Amino acid sequence: MKITTLTLAATVLGGLVLGTGAASAAPMGPNGLQSAPAGITQVRMSSSERMMMKKRMMHKKMMKRRMMKRKMMMNRM
Repeated sequence: MKITTLTLAATVLGGLVLGTGAASAAPMGPNGLQSAPAGITQVRMSSSERMMMKKRMMHKKMMKRRMMKRKMMMNRM
């Protein structure tokens, strides 16, 4: 989960850095800042959504471990 969160944060920050650069073709606002693209909106995650995400990642990790353990047992035979 840490890797995907870090990757997502890097992507968002990279997009913001590139989006506000001088080489951008989008029109600039009066303060020199661009408006965000219409298709992208940021929303705050509630605690219940965060917990569901955490549970999903834990389940995924558990299943992955189970599969690895199963492979190891099959290799022993």
